Amino acid sequence: MSSSDQSAFRGPIDSSRIPRYAGPATFARLPRLDEVGTADVAVVGVPFDSGVSYRPGARFGGNAIREASRLLRPYNPAQDASPFALAQVADAGDIAANPFNINEAVETVEAAADELLGTGARMMTLGGDHTIALPLLRSVAKKHGPVALLHFDAHLDTWDTYFGAEYTHGTPFRRAVEEGILDTEALSHVGTRGPLYGKQDLTDDEKMGFGIVTSADIYRRGADEVADQLRQRIGNRPLYISIDIDCLDPAHAPGTGTPEAGGMTSRELLEILRGLSSCNLVSADVVEVAPAYDHAEITAVAASHTAYELTTIMSRQIAASRAAGEDQAAR
Repeated sequence: MSSSDQSAFRGPIDSSRIPRYAGPATFARLPRLDEVGTADVAVVGVPFDSGVSYRPGARFGGNAIREASRLLRPYNPAQDASPFALAQVADAGDIAANPFNINEAVETVEAAADELLGTGARMMTLGGDHTIALPLLRSVAKKHGPVALLHFDAHLDTWDTYFGAEYTHGTPFRRAVEEGILDTEALSHVGTRGPLYGKQDLTDDEKMGFGIVTSADIYRRGADEVADQLRQRIGNRPLYISIDIDCLDPAHAPGTGTPEAGGMTSRELLEILRGLSSCNLVSADVVEVAPAYDHAEITAVAASHTAYELTTIMSRQIAASRAAGEDQAAR
């Protein structure tokens, strides 16, 4: 689609004609994928939380984020972009995964992600618990090869097993490293904090190639300096960003399954993401929103804005790539 045809992109429902609290609760009130046929960015939910180790409820996270996203508007001043005018963004609905069989659920999510990515779309996934990051990374790696990873989380999620289970919300990135689907020269945890099982957790994590930016580092150094450090580590590699909403302090995200005191603010998270706008973001997820523990939609609102910033980054890059292709074809 040429730049002159961008008006053909279907954007959100017009809030001047239909109140924000009315109409279907798609992400940002965008059209469904079946209404537009194809999309540059597909927002998809994965209502699955059978991999949690403490409080359940993240299976309801995707729809909570969608409800909170009703208040999002089409122009993003922080990135000086109108993401839904730059690219076709659509809500692809949910991936229905077996809640009683984790292995089967992982396979289902991977197959569905393969199908969506096969259309040429980038994925903005709304979880669900962090178990789903593994099949999503498998699918992205099939398309791009091993990818750089920025993992925003209070926890490392590189543990080996829980009760003998290899696939849980605390193990996806160890499995991803073992499977060779991550670029081990460009891996970072961001926002980690809290007690661990032992010092060996950090030793094992370092051996896998992860760098760590703790929430205390963000507090002391500031969002701009942290974003600059992360950009340098990533370079121009294909990047996947995985955001566990518990990277935020419980004051900013009470509605999650494993809260830890001392986290970053929602403002710090959004500013770091905006500082990564030049990175080659190929897909992303926001997970672990558990609305049963939320208050006044605090967590869901933070998650919806987080997904909006990530979607904006992808839309800007898609538009820039399209314009570059048109310029090359015109020469």
